Amino acid sequence: MRILITNDDGINAPGLAVLEAIATEIAGPEGEVWTVAPAFEQSGVAHCISYTHPMMIAEMGPRRWAAEGSPADCVLAGLHDVMKDAPPDLVLSGVNRGNNSAENTLYSGTLGGALEASLQGLPAIALSQYLGPETRGLENPFEAAAVHGAAVIRQILAARPDEPGDYRLFWNVNFPPLPAAKVQGTRLVPQGKRRGTQFTTEPHLSPSGRRFLWIRGGDQRAAASPGSDADANLAGHISVTPMRADLTAHDALASLKDAFA
Repeated sequence: MRILITNDDGINAPGLAVLEAIATEIAGPEGEVWTVAPAFEQSGVAHCISYTHPMMIAEMGPRRWAAEGSPADCVLAGLHDVMKDAPPDLVLSGVNRGNNSAENTLYSGTLGGALEASLQGLPAIALSQYLGPETRGLENPFEAAAVHGAAVIRQILAARPDEPGDYRLFWNVNFPPLPAAKVQGTRLVPQGKRRGTQFTTEPHLSPSGRRFLWIRGGDQRAAASPGSDADANLAGHISVTPMRADLTAHDALASLKDAFA
C-alpha cells in the first residue's frame, strides 16, 4: 500500500512522527509512506487552499517534502506533483496535537487535508489526540494514538462502504486524553457541539501601544452533546465519525419545500 501523510502542525511536529510510524505499519514491508506536510504550523486553516499565490515546495529527504501551504495544499502537491506518476492508495492526516472533536472539526486544518483527499477521490482519515491532565505527564502525549491508531485505521478500511455518490466519505478519529492502557474502546459517533463554550478574542497591547487580538479557544472539557464525538472522548473512548464534504442540510430540505415552492 502507498500512503500519503500530512498534518497541520508542521513538518517537524511530534504527532507527524507518530503518524509516520502508524502509516508504516499499515503500509507493510512492501508499501511506501510519503510525507508532504506544511513547512510551518497551519492550525486552524480548515480547508483553505493557496489559490491566489504560489507555494514553495522542497524535498527534505527520501519520500519527504515540505510545502509552504495549508494541509489541503499539501495533499494537492502530493497527488499532482510529488506522487503524480503513482498516486497513493490512502491519505492520512495528523496526528494533531489536540482534539478535533465537535465544533473544532470546522476549523481544523487536519480535517481540511482529509477532506481534500476525499474530494480527489481517495480514502482519507484524519487523526487527532485529545490532550488533558492525564496526558501531560506522559513521556509521549500521543501514546493513545500511537498504540491504537493502526488498529482503528484497519477497522475503518475494512468497514467503509462502496460509494457511488459525488462526495466520498472521509473519517474523523479522535483519541481520548488518556494513557493508552486506559482507553475504553472505539465508538462510531456523530459530530457534537460543546455547550456554553466557543472561540472568542482577547485584546493585548504591544510595547509600542498598538492593539492586537488573540483568538482564544473555548473550554475543551465542557459538556458536549450526549453520544457525540467529544462526549465519547471525555468518557475515555476513541471516536470515529464518518463525514462528507456535502454541507447541504438535507433534513431541512423537506420542511422548507413549501416556503420555496
